[in-house]
Amino acid sequence: MPTVLLSECLPATPRTRLLRLTLPDGDFVFQAGQAVMAGLAESATRSAYSIASPPSLAARRTLELLVPADGAFGDAGLDPATVVGRALTIEGPIGGFGVPAEAEGAPLLLVGGGTGIAPLRSVALDRLDRARAAPMVLLYSARTADEFAFGDEFAALDRLGRMRVHQTVTRDERTTEWPGRSGRVDDALLAAALPGRDAWCLVCGPAGFVGTVTASLQALGVPDERIVLER
Repeated sequence: MPTVLLSECLPATPRTRLLRLTLPDGDFVFQAGQAVMAGLAESATRSAYSIASPPSLAARRTLELLVPADGAFGDAGLDPATVVGRALTIEGPIGGFGVPAEAEGAPLLLVGGGTGIAPLRSVALDRLDRARAAPMVLLYSARTADEFAFGDEFAALDRLGRMRVHQTVTRDERTTEWPGRSGRVDDALLAAALPGRDAWCLVCGPAGFVGTVTASLQALGVPDERIVLER
């Protein structure tokens, strides 16, 4: 159970924070998509959080987690003035979510809802670390426009042609601030986002979201073995 330093606590959305952890000397090895159990070093409370950063960043002694702004680490809260510089204990990595070995060279569709974007960001950045990655598309759903974590980062990757990004808000917000798509992820949006008939689909988010997206992918003819789920 390594002890790590919470070196930064940054607002990601109004309801989430990006924690940047400084790892001790020595490799922390994980596969993109996995999680850790984390908690304050002086507390016995541990919660599971998906790793939001790629393995290449861990090789430089940094790990990033996307966590709720309230409720993370019990009563401690996440006020940067009080949590930055504190010690956390992490256990792991845990979980088997990620790109299967047989999908390494295949196109990917990443479908995320809410904080389900965390492991998908790890997967996306890990694949982009490779010089000749297969096509990749991100379909990202949030309740409101200000709840898209890493929005500027994904927009930049889309502009550079490194991956295609589709975003939709589930509460109708057609305003000057959000001119994009509104509505839930449906068959039509998934069909437009699929990067190929041989694509593998990684889906992460609330249980209801994952169930609905899975049913839609199946209706579109995606084989069950090419749908990887994390709730």
